[in-house]
Amino acid sequence: MALPKSVEILEVGARDGLQNEPQTIPAAVKIDFINLLSETGLKRIEFGAFVSPKMIPQMADSSEVLAGIRQVPGVRYEALVPNLKGFERALAAGVKEISIFGAASESFSQSNINCSIAESFERFAPVCEAAKTHGIRVRGAVSCVLGCPFEGDISLDVIADVSAKLYQMGCYEIALGDTIGTGTPVKAKRMVEAVAKYVPVENLAAHFHDTYGQALANLYAVLEEGVAVIDSSISGLGGCPYAKGATGNVATEDVLYMLDGLGIETGVDFDRAVDASKFVSDALGREIGSRAGLATLRKRS
Repeated sequence: MALPKSVEILEVGARDGLQNEPQTIPAAVKIDFINLLSETGLKRIEFGAFVSPKMIPQMADSSEVLAGIRQVPGVRYEALVPNLKGFERALAAGVKEISIFGAASESFSQSNINCSIAESFERFAPVCEAAKTHGIRVRGAVSCVLGCPFEGDISLDVIADVSAKLYQMGCYEIALGDTIGTGTPVKAKRMVEAVAKYVPVENLAAHFHDTYGQALANLYAVLEEGVAVIDSSISGLGGCPYAKGATGNVATEDVLYMLDGLGIETGVDFDRAVDASKFVSDALGREIGSRAGLATLRKRS
């Protein structure tokens, strides 16, 4: 299959990235960060999550963050919710689009959301019903599609089944997550082929981490399969608390650089993305975490 002419980027750094940071990040910093992201040309930004503040303290201020940002027309500001209680908080905050998150691994499901895969669908059903009532779009995410820290390789049949159930529940898009970054291109291709038998490829997204340096290669592999939505994180922020040594999401700047080289349109201004990356890296007290971003900053100086 030919590569897509354009790709939509979902920027997850402000949620999936920052939720793994050990230090407290002021809401004002998050607001400034998201405002910079909104000026890059990104059309989708995951700004926060309505989860238990005891479990994920970094996301406790998601309502304040949403209220504080400059919402740019045409940009979709999305949030993660784990259950109906989280949905109700998101609804009260004015969220228009949410994600629910499951797993293709029983062990990871228990560790991440404290329930079995079957129980997770029981939680998701009322969320999808309530979201439909209020006209809120629901995205589904599946963790561990290219490997689990507890179980190793996961059956393609299980991955396809979980993805299909989320799609049948009303999720307009299914994000396939290489949560611990152990995937390789052939595995990524086979995984998408298996899922695409049950979920149209145009409704699939790739959410790949870069622990073993394979994320860009894996993305290229699934682009060839027709996937045209990519989750990425400015400066490669993120990680997985259940997988020792797992690093962050694939860096947005690196994805943009690759896609531009392939002649694939994104509508995102690379230099402004680097500016946002430098801002958040400075705020966290570390060097920028993307190779393309770091090379660009060195070239500027």
